Amino acid sequence: MAETSTTQLAVIGGGPGGYAAAFLAADLGMEVTLIDLEANPGGVCLYRGCIPSKALLHVAKLLDETRHAAEWGIEFGEPRIKLAKLRAFKERVVDKLTGGVGQVAKLRKVRFVRGRAKLLDAHRVEIDLVEGGRETLEFQHAILATGSEPAKVPGFPEDPERILDSTGALELRDVPEKLLVVGGGYIGLELGSVYAALGSKVTVVEMMPSLLAGADPDLVRPLARKIEERVDSVLLETRVAGMKVQKNGVKVRFEGKNAVDGEKLFDKVLVSIGRRPNSAGLGLESTAVVVDDRGFVQVDQQLRTREPSIYAIGDLVGQPMLAHKASHEGRTAVEAIAGHKVAFEPAAIPAVVFTDPEVAWCGLTETEAKARDRKVSVARFPWAASGRAQTLDRSDGVTKLIFDPETERVLGVGICGPGAGELIAEGVLAVEMAATATDLKLSIHPHPTLSETVMESAEVFFGQSTHVFRPVKK
Repeated sequence: MAETSTTQLAVIGGGPGGYAAAFLAADLGMEVTLIDLEANPGGVCLYRGCIPSKALLHVAKLLDETRHAAEWGIEFGEPRIKLAKLRAFKERVVDKLTGGVGQVAKLRKVRFVRGRAKLLDAHRVEIDLVEGGRETLEFQHAILATGSEPAKVPGFPEDPERILDSTGALELRDVPEKLLVVGGGYIGLELGSVYAALGSKVTVVEMMPSLLAGADPDLVRPLARKIEERVDSVLLETRVAGMKVQKNGVKVRFEGKNAVDGEKLFDKVLVSIGRRPNSAGLGLESTAVVVDDRGFVQVDQQLRTREPSIYAIGDLVGQPMLAHKASHEGRTAVEAIAGHKVAFEPAAIPAVVFTDPEVAWCGLTETEAKARDRKVSVARFPWAASGRAQTLDRSDGVTKLIFDPETERVLGVGICGPGAGELIAEGVLAVEMAATATDLKLSIHPHPTLSETVMESAEVFFGQSTHVFRPVKK
């Protein structure tokens, strides 16, 4: 018979949403049980996503800079890449962070249970324990935070040695001579950049007319130019029509505007077409929880499902599938359970593509404004006019602000360039605090910095930018 225990709050899933929720609940005095299969909390982000990919992207950026340094009069020899040591560095980063989160869980007296959970009803969950055996856990409330997994393409062969998803690519078993990346979204471009820097001849195939579909074209343009310089080819408006695994690689046939004739041989293929929610196998059918036809759990603004005792957060409840969004949803759910008057209704959720250059945006985009037929004012500051960008020899970036033309309120911010992921935080604050163009223009920014481009974009709005002569049209 299964052992039975009780808890005030059961959190199923130990990723950035799950452990953030568990930790806040403990801080508020709740008895908390956190359930996950891994040895420590961390989830996909820490183990197989955000963190290991950024460690490798840091190395890729370094390799690119050493090659670029010849233009500054500094020449390095061809780098020798010790793959085992590089893998060890990546794993060391992961182990340090996941171990640290595990220690924080203990300090907060959060009970951490390793196992696979399945709901029995609105107040009980059955856990198949990793070490063997089974436990039935009775709870007052539960938060579902099971995240997502890489989406698969129907009809593509399954071969973990040759056909990789993001998890397989991050294992970095080897550096293939020829790599095909299927999907020109942020995952494909980030991992494709890593392998290109390490020496692979990378081909990117994307069905849409541009990379990073959905992002504003003027933000994508500088990145697209860099990607085309670094990879073997980019095939836009093209799809994979057939794929066959053989002893010497994977033969791929393309269809579309830029399809190559016949079949092309690659050593490996990385499939990165998005992610799907992990809602199957949770026992949701034993509750009143509603799931849509794409597998997303339906919730209200407090992240409560149709089952009053059960909440859901993160990738499980829909786009955008971002760790920081999940963390804030987790905290909102806990505060709702605690009886606080809260709702998850952010004005800006930042998105960052950690390529080189980085692309980041938040709030309303110009593309969204056009789709909604909403009138906006747009102010752009080219990094060619930035002293700091020139000192970095990175003048191809851009900072743009989206304003309400009547109130001058900042509705959105977009940045492309080195460090865009750090700079976008000011944009998030501006949107959330309903800052105006005047607020940004009058906020003194340090010189020479890339952050000045935000201030000068606001000056462009008034036709008064110090470093760009662009009078306002009368």
